[in-house]
Amino acid sequence: MNPTAPTISELIAQERRLTLPHFGYDDAYALGGLLVALARERHAPVAIDVRRGAQQVFHAALPGSSADNDAWIDRKRRVVERYGESSYLVGTRFRAKGTTFDEASRLDPDRYAAHGGSFPIAVEGAGVIGSVTVSGLPQAEDHALVVEALEQFVSRLGR
Repeated sequence: MNPTAPTISELIAQERRLTLPHFGYDDAYALGGLLVALARERHAPVAIDVRRGAQQVFHAALPGSSADNDAWIDRKRRVVERYGESSYLVGTRFRAKGTTFDEASRLDPDRYAAHGGSFPIAVEGAGVIGSVTVSGLPQAEDHALVVEALEQFVSRLGR
């Protein structure tokens, strides 16, 4: 998998398209399991995190991942929590302005990383209620893996 970098408008469209009708604990487990299955098929050395609010409701670390991936998950997730948008979209917006997130956000880069891989879980009528994050691949691939899983998850909901 070697996805091309999506545009800002493509990233915004992904977030709109992947808004969910609901998202409970069973949904978090199903989405996490779907990500594990996709990652295993590809022998991807990733860690996976799914949250509802501040609560971690799913976590998996696959062979080849490390505690460093968990630290990246935390940093990318904080960007989603702060901006309400995917970490990749936030970083792309800064790059489009001719700068970087680290240079211009005024946020501690040890706590925040606007690199692809963390995606907001948005529910119709409620807004962003959580996040799903993958770390272990190049940022475009982390992001693409999350989007692919969410697309499959949404299609299973019959949407």
